[in-house]
Amino acid sequence: MELEVLKDAIVSVLKVYNGEINGNTTFTGDLGADSLDVYQIVMYVEEKLDISLEKEDILQVRTVDEAVELIKRAEKA
Repeated sequence: MELEVLKDAIVSVLKVYNGEINGNTTFTGDLGADSLDVYQIVMYVEEKLDISLEKEDILQVRTVDEAVELIKRAEKA
């Protein structure tokens, strides 16, 4: 579920094809996301999953897999 919500956010914000996104996909390198894009993705995920992600943690995330793990930790908190 977390991965699907994250993929939906990425597709919505970055206008990329869902099939381009896998666990090793990097936000800045592979997807070309800038800080505003990342902020919009975070807001989408937080709203859809009713969670709050810490800014310090978000700054550490480079790949989709890392983002999914961060989301899972936030859901448990």
